[in-house]
Order: sequence, then structure tokens, then C-alpha cells
Amino acid sequence: MKLKAIKFFSPEENLPKTQQAKAAPLPAGYISNSGKLVFPAVALRDLGIDPESTNFKIGTQDGKRKIKSLYLVPAASSDQTFSFEKSGRGHVIPLAVILKRGGLNFEGEKLIFKISTFDFDKATKGYELTIESETPKPEYTGKPRGRKPRVQTA
Repeated sequence: MKLKAIKFFSPEENLPKTQQAKAAPLPAGYISNSGKLVFPAVALRDLGIDPESTNFKIGTQDGKRKIKSLYLVPAASSDQTFSFEKSGRGHVIPLAVILKRGGLNFEGEKLIFKISTFDFDKATKGYELTIESETPKPEYTGKPRGRKPRVQTA
């Protein structure tokens, strides 16, 4: 008899899987028709941002033509930074010229963003705003690609 590779089971594999708690949804906001990043008060509270005293350096990934995400990094100095403005029930950051130059059509379609955190450096926590369209992408109706499925004959 030849020696074969045997996979051994552990007692942990025999236990039923427990339901894992779903992660809380990421805070979100939207881009208004006038080119302002709108942060609802709930999102700012969830992130722990004080809109009255916080200034941000805002940037995007270098070398990309179209903006897919914005990065907000808190900054102490007030030069080269953006601050929040009070608007309705939330706060806004006006960025119309930058967003237009980045290829975003905020006037023609509703754009939303999801906010996640990242470590900018050891002491600073930044925020990534991933921009996406509110309307889903239409389903592809063109010619199917690839191999044709094998026909089963009985």
C-alpha cells in the first residue's frame, strides 16, 4: 500500500459554527449638487470629529486622473487646510472646483461616500471617503464572453 497524504480533523472543526455579529455599517455622507461634501451630524458623532475646531488636509491618490476616494487628515495648523461649515442639520466642506477637476459629475448624478479610517502616521488617524454613485450600475446585456457551457445529454 502506498502512503497517501492524510488530512486529520481537529475537535474544533466538529463544533457547529456560531452566528457572527455583523459589523456596523460605515458612516456615510453625500456630495451635494453644488459640490459640497455633506457630513450628517450622526456620522461626525460616530467618528468622534468636532466640526467646530477640526481642520483637515484633503487629498487623493497621486497619479490618478479620476477621483475615486478622498483622504482627510486632521491638521493642527490652519494654512493649507479645509474646515467645516454649518449647513442645515449637518456640516459641509465646499470642494466644487477640486471635484469637477477630478472628473466627478456631482451635478448630474447623486454621489455618496462611505467613511473609513486609516493610520496616516503613528499619532494621526485619517479618514478615507470612498465615492460611489447612488444608482447601481446597469446589468450587462451584451454578448456573453468566454467558453460556451457544455450541453448535458442524458
